[in-house]
Amino acid sequence: MTDVPQSYLEDASGLKGRADSFAAPSSPAELAAVFADSYKRRIPITLSGAGTGVTGGRVPQGGCLISLERFRRLEIHPGYAIAGAGVSLGEIQAAAEAAGQFFPPDPTEYSASIGGAIATNASGSRSFYYGSTRKWVRLVEAVLAPGALRTFRRGDPVDFPFTPLHATRARKTTAGYPLRQGMDWIDLLCGSEGTLAAVAEAELILLPLPASLLSGAVFFPSQAAALAAVETWRGIPQLRMLEYLDAASLRVLAPAYPGIPTQAAACLLVEQILDGLPGDPVDAWIDRVDAAGALGEQSWFGETAQDRDRFRAFRHALPELVNERVRRNGFRKLNSDFAVPIQANSAMMDHYAERLEAVLPGRYVIFGHIGDAHVHVNILPETEADAATGRELMTGFARKAVSLGGTVSAEHGLGRNKAHLLGIEFSPDQIEAMRAVKRRLDPAWLLGQGVLFTPDAASRHASTTFS
Repeated sequence: MTDVPQSYLEDASGLKGRADSFAAPSSPAELAAVFADSYKRRIPITLSGAGTGVTGGRVPQGGCLISLERFRRLEIHPGYAIAGAGVSLGEIQAAAEAAGQFFPPDPTEYSASIGGAIATNASGSRSFYYGSTRKWVRLVEAVLAPGALRTFRRGDPVDFPFTPLHATRARKTTAGYPLRQGMDWIDLLCGSEGTLAAVAEAELILLPLPASLLSGAVFFPSQAAALAAVETWRGIPQLRMLEYLDAASLRVLAPAYPGIPTQAAACLLVEQILDGLPGDPVDAWIDRVDAAGALGEQSWFGETAQDRDRFRAFRHALPELVNERVRRNGFRKLNSDFAVPIQANSAMMDHYAERLEAVLPGRYVIFGHIGDAHVHVNILPETEADAATGRELMTGFARKAVSLGGTVSAEHGLGRNKAHLLGIEFSPDQIEAMRAVKRRLDPAWLLGQGVLFTPDAASRHASTTFS
């Protein structure tokens, strides 16, 4: 173990922490040894990925910080990849594409590590069609809290008793542990946010690249027209992306993208697999755009890889520009990760607009995975009063999402910054069912202290010196 590099003591959330020691093992056996030593000495453990998380999950609050960046194995095979926890999503996609394949859920942040994506059950723009990371993992090599090295294959049942919990009616979630009848170990570990085990390596399912794709950025003269199109377009065959940008998002992007129509009040980013579709898909899109009342002549479409890269850069530029604006303001961004059932999408969007326009007009943007009824509200405070109001709004939005049958976290996890939201979605008894699983696998409560839950009283005393 060595001194802790300062760059590891924060993540994209802006939260800063501290650690008493640092380790960067390069093999599962070394990782297991660090776990065993820390457990013997009752030292809290925080697992560190690439630092792209937005909830403070990798930011230590004392104890030992373990980086998984040296787990660098990457092999591409027909139908699957073997990837170490420290391999980035961008590296996986590039290697897979060179072999005519791709990793389907496609989490948005390509610099994120696959270990982090598994820890948060990450998803992205294509998850509308393919689902989140959990569905595409078929094996993990993991180290459990006392230092036991285990390999879990898809279908290996969880071999201890637990209390099943209700499932959210949202299309995706990563809030707490997904305790379901018949779940397997991969189901449990994906999305557990580094609180149950460290995933050192994984086998990921790959699919063949589609032969032909059509991508587009469709602009609308009003939010209402865009939301109506969402409800109509969700059922389009082989549509694998349906993303939303509001008017404020377009204003943020406009200086860098002068081709955005000045009268555009919303945008939908779409991507459709054309393989095997009957008729002329381009004509079909012309008809859809006209029927939706979109700004058809000023919208963007393309069928090449360069077009897809251009649209991806357009979408990805937004959070970067938003973060830049927040830094200039001198405040941390407040961002949501709530999702609702698709039937409740319009109600949730109306609620966002009503409350934000009433109290923070001009200080927010809304964008994201509207095909899954999962958009991100980003509040951009300019004063301390804005920040306080924003925090109140976010708590209210979480309660509204849950009241509509949704979840407080669809893809980012809760980490340390948002752990308080777990109690909005789950009752004390339901949270206790999750805590029972935590105690079973991590009885001293050393892994990821402060992520998702506060430590048990019995374990808190044992690690007081380090936390």
